[in-house]
Parts: sequence; C-alpha cells; structure tokens
Amino acid sequence: RARVHQQITKELRMRTGAENLYRATSNAQVRETVVLELSYVNSSLQLLKEELEELNGSVEADGPGSQGITVPMIPLGLKETKELDWSTALKELISGHFGEDGASYGAEIRELEDLRQAIRTPSRSEAGLELLMAYYNQLCFLDTRFVAPAGSLGLLFHWYDSLTGVPAQQRALAFEKGSVLFNIGALHTQIGARQDRSCPEGTRRAIKAFQRAAGAFSLLRENFSQAPSPDMSPASLSMLEQLMTAQAQECIFEGLLLPPLATPQDGVAQLCLAQEAAQVAAEYRLVHQTMAQPPVRDYVPFPWTALVHVKAEHFCALAHYHAAVALCDSPLRGLTALSVSDPSTSQPWGSAWPEEPEERRKLGKAHLKRAILGQEEALRLHAVCRALRRVDLLQAVLARALRCSLAKYSELDREDDFLETSEAPDIQPKTQQKPEIRAPSFSSVKVTDIFHRLGPLSVFSAKNCWRLVGPVHMTRGEAGFGLTLRGDAPVLIAAVIPGGPAAAAGLQEGDYIVSLNGQPCKWWKHAEVVAQLKGVGDEGVSLQVVTLLPRAEPPGTGHHRPALGGLLRSQKECGGGTPAPARASPRPFLGWSRKAKRGKSRGSAPSPRPWTDRTLATSYLGAGAVTLQ
Repeated sequence: RARVHQQITKELRMRTGAENLYRATSNAQVRETVVLELSYVNSSLQLLKEELEELNGSVEADGPGSQGITVPMIPLGLKETKELDWSTALKELISGHFGEDGASYGAEIRELEDLRQAIRTPSRSEAGLELLMAYYNQLCFLDTRFVAPAGSLGLLFHWYDSLTGVPAQQRALAFEKGSVLFNIGALHTQIGARQDRSCPEGTRRAIKAFQRAAGAFSLLRENFSQAPSPDMSPASLSMLEQLMTAQAQECIFEGLLLPPLATPQDGVAQLCLAQEAAQVAAEYRLVHQTMAQPPVRDYVPFPWTALVHVKAEHFCALAHYHAAVALCDSPLRGLTALSVSDPSTSQPWGSAWPEEPEERRKLGKAHLKRAILGQEEALRLHAVCRALRRVDLLQAVLARALRCSLAKYSELDREDDFLETSEAPDIQPKTQQKPEIRAPSFSSVKVTDIFHRLGPLSVFSAKNCWRLVGPVHMTRGEAGFGLTLRGDAPVLIAAVIPGGPAAAAGLQEGDYIVSLNGQPCKWWKHAEVVAQLKGVGDEGVSLQVVTLLPRAEPPGTGHHRPALGGLLRSQKECGGGTPAPARASPRPFLGWSRKAKRGKSRGSAPSPRPWTDRTLATSYLGAGAVTLQ
C-alpha cells in the first residue's frame, strides 16, 4: 500500500505540472502534447487506484481457474476534483441576501465541506452510491436556496475529465451537479463490473448496476446542453449509455446459461440462446460503430474499442454455435423456423427446419464454420491490443469457445465431405428481456437540507427579495385581529380587513409570519400559528413578518421595515430555535436544463421549481383559510 501511495503522489505531481503548462501555453502543438500526457497520467492514476482498492480486499475477482469463467466488463473511472472552500462565498451570501450572521452557520458549512470531501473518494459499494446521491440531493437544495436565476455562488468548480484527464472549470453549480451525477453512473459501472456473474444473484446485481449506469448517463445527456469536458459531451454520454445497455444485455445472456441446460439437445432452448447471443452481438456492433465515429474516437480509450469489437465477434460466433447445436442435436422435427435471414434476399430462411438429417448436418456444419471463423477473429483482435493481451481471463473465454466449436465441427465432419459447405445465413437478433434504462434512485436517499435554519425554500431563497416588518404589536379588537391566515411553513396572511388591528399595525396581504411573541415560526404549521393567536389575552401579540418584493426592487428599509438582520437579533434574545423540517430529498432532475421555464410574478411568492420536493413548498391549498376572531 505504501508503494502504491507513493506512485499515486508522483503521478499527481506530474499531472499538476502538465495542467499548469496546459493553462500557460497558447501553442496548439504544445497543448496537444500536454493533453496526451494528461491522458496517460490519468490512466496510470486509475490503474493505481484500482490496485489499491484490490489490496483493500473489498471485492473478489473471478479468476480463470474458477468454475464459472465470464468475459470482463468495461468499468468507467470516476471524475476527480480539487478541494473547495465553501465558507467565504456562503457566509457572504447569508449575510448579504438573507440578512443573518454568516459566521453562525459555520457548523452547516463544515458539514457541507466534509460531505464533499467524502465524495471525492467514495467506496466502490452501495455505501459509496448513497454518499454520492446524498451530496447530489444537497446540491439540489443549494441550487434552490442560494443560486439566483442570473447569478452564481461565486465559486470555481474544478473537475478532471474521466477519459482524458484534462481539467475543466466552471462557476455554475450545475457543473458540480453534473459531475457528481456522472460519478454516480461511473460508480454503478464499477459495481456491475465487479460482480461474480458465475451465480444468478451476481448476474442480477450486475444487470441492475449497468441499467442504473445507463439511466444516469441518459439523465445527464438530456439535461446538460453545454459540455465543459469531452466525457460529458452528448456524443460521449450517448456512447456510454449504449455501452452500459450492451453490457446489461450480455449479463442477461449469461443469466440464461445459469444453470447449464439439463438437456443440451433441447432445440428450442438452443435456438433461444442463439438469438440472445445475436442480440448481444448487435448491441456491441452498434457501440463499436459509435466509438469509431468522431469526436468519440479521439478520446475514447483504444482498449475499450478493441474489447467491444472482440465481444461483437465473440457473441456473433456463439450465436452460430448454438444454432448448429440446435440443428444437429435436437431430435425434434417440424420445429418452427429457425430465425435466420438470408444475406442475399433479406427474407426469413425456410418455413421449417430441414427434415432430412443430412441437410441439417450440412447446415449445422456451415454455422459451425462461421462460428470458428468468428472466434478466430476475436482471438486475433485480442492479440492485436497490448492492453487486452494482459487480460488472461478474456483469452481463456475466447479459447474455450473456439475449442467447443472445433470439437463440434469434428463430430460433424466426414471423410467423404468433398463439396464445400454452403454459406450459413445470419442469425436474427431477438431477446426475451430488453434492458431497461433506469435513473438512479435518488428518492431512496433521504436527506435534510443542511441550511434549513434559513427558512422554507419557497420564500427564503436567493431567487426572492424581501424585507422584514416588525416586531409590530397587535391587540384583539371587537372583530378579532382582522386578518386571514392560510398555508404552512411559513404561514401566509391571505387577507387584511381594512380598519382592523392588523391593518393598523401595518400588516399587508401577502406577508409571511416569521416570528410570534419572539419565537421563530418559519417552520410552524397553520394550526400551530392559529392556536397561538387564539390563546392571546388582553396583552396582545408581537409579530414579525416578511414581505416579498419584486425582483427589480432591491430589499430596503422603511419606517416599520428594518433589515432582516433584526430577525436574527430577536431570535437570539428570545433564545428560540428553529424546528427541523421534514426529511425530504429533491427529485432527480438537473437545474441547468434550458427546457425549464421558471417565470415568477412580481410581488408574489414564486411557485416551487418542478424538481423541488413537495414537502419544501408552501401549501396554500392544503390548509384552509382561517379568519381570526
């Protein structure tokens, strides 16, 4: 472990130097050389981290000597990031916009910084996924509370490209959210690739992981329009989505082989396996075509392209092998047509299996010939790539498949076969279980807004401007307090009766009650505020309210409307605390989509953003209006 840590430190220093040179130079040739160096350093770092993870013994790999030998999968490395200081920007925003003492939120800021530090090196497990999703949910809260429609937090988010290692910087919080979502998908790929697929349970977990990874990349592609780095470009995300779908399809095929067929002579089962293998080959062929097209081919690792090509040839050969077994070993006659198509006519081949055993033997021999040629091509492609040559497990899988085809071909070959075997038609792809692209389950990770003390997000966010009124004193009149309340957290003054005590105190329709007799009540329910006001005696009640302002009008102070900092002082004097909100998690949509429209009416509370959890929004219809008497 000490040796690996030393090598990691060395590679990090090399990357820092290359990064500084990349930023300092304007020479295109030098920049191209530096990009290649960064790609090499990033690959070395990923290998070293994988080696360190294996030393920690978290996952056991399936070796060539085990009973179930499976083809290796392609995991995606995580994006790396630098440390980030949230303190200065958030304290200034809390003091300037919210009117509270930013220093009093030091504990919340440290909690956020600790969470971000933890997601830089998540464990390759479900616990690591939950950590990343918890941080992502907190970023949704931060986006809703602190980011104005045309502004930013003033922070520079720094992330490294997962494929090339080139650094990218942006001030938009959406870049941070997108990078975390990318890492959620990447971590799913690593979990899926590490599963023991020689057992049904491991195969099911691998399918689920690759489907979740495809969902994460799909969600990112649909919502992120301007990519700051190649790995988050629409072309790359589309390629990754296709790759994870193909790997899930491969796991489905492997699941059909577990346990082995009780009767290998079952022609229907062998036919299904042939079509499933053809489906896997078709998926990988599509991925290989995408990887070979610019701009993806300029930065996708060559071993990935080589492995995808090998798998396309391997599974196409397996399809022909199983078709040959179905033709030659099945005792059934009059079976439904073998789903193949003639390359010359593109029409279904035959209406039924060949009835004569000799015809079936010759056709099966033709399929085996194509299987052998395909497996030899897969072995050749494997030998061409230096990185794949080091994967002994892959070579063992390919060699075993070739031996099975050769043995079967020897059984069918006869000394009097002087005529050349006719060309076997292609196998038509078909699957009984198509992989489903599933978005990560963000709702399963419940979090509480770290900065909930600032108040409900429906009102107390950087998207709104407001001013504090009070404290104002009211006494009950003959007709009561003269106001109508509605909604929860915070409670809204829905109407003010002209000439009543509320109107005389300066309260207005649309104000929100934030303090009652010195007790902060931003998070109080409608019934709690009504009960407190009904219990007021002749001494009256002291209220503080906030009034939302149009965006064009900056928050100011009037005769009865001092700065919001007065609210903080009154809370401290009364020693009151703010009740914690209900635990909730935002919906897993990204805030940077250009498709979202968030218009707000002037002088009124904005409607909650469509991806904000409903428990965060003020409910104007759930609580009935009550006129206080």
